Amino acid sequence: MNDYQIRTALKRALSRRYANDTETVIIEELGLGHGAARIDLVVVNSCLHGYEIKSDLDTLDRLPEQARIYNSALDRITLVVGYHHAYQAVKIVPEWWGIKIAEKGLRGSVRFLSLRMPSNNRSTDILSVAKLLWRTEAMALLDEMASAAGVRSKPRELIYQELVKVADLESIRSRVRRQLRCRANWRFVEQQRLNGD
Repeated sequence: MNDYQIRTALKRALSRRYANDTETVIIEELGLGHGAARIDLVVVNSCLHGYEIKSDLDTLDRLPEQARIYNSALDRITLVVGYHHAYQAVKIVPEWWGIKIAEKGLRGSVRFLSLRMPSNNRSTDILSVAKLLWRTEAMALLDEMASAAGVRSKPRELIYQELVKVADLESIRSRVRRQLRCRANWRFVEQQRLNGD
């Protein structure tokens, strides 16, 4: 199986799971660390749950660096792998990551077997989470906190640094989730968009 087959099946499975949840969106290719890495899918609701796909045709060469970046900003992460990479992948990713094995089912369909359930990330970095906001979104939050004076014309990096000085992690997480759910013209999985988001 290749990445496209696994991704298509995973999007379908996640869309079915959250079909009646108007507070959930699924985003493809979410950039983290201002483009340092992109995770394949992210479910956004009361947490940010990322899904990284490594088909049997992929390599795991980039996974350690991807994991470092994902770990800095996401609440939960699940790695979806073929059997070929399962053993090695378990040794690369942290124990709190979930692991699903993608295998071919009947008539060529893809099914997912849970090898390990994800748990909460206890080491997110507040600055990395803040950088999930667009510049205008970060400025709007600073405005709401009466802390935008003197930073409007500053470079993006200084805006995020100011934000983490005045806001706590939960406030920033909450705003990130809200902004990701309501962005117009974003990379939402189509099935979720049809359900009112």
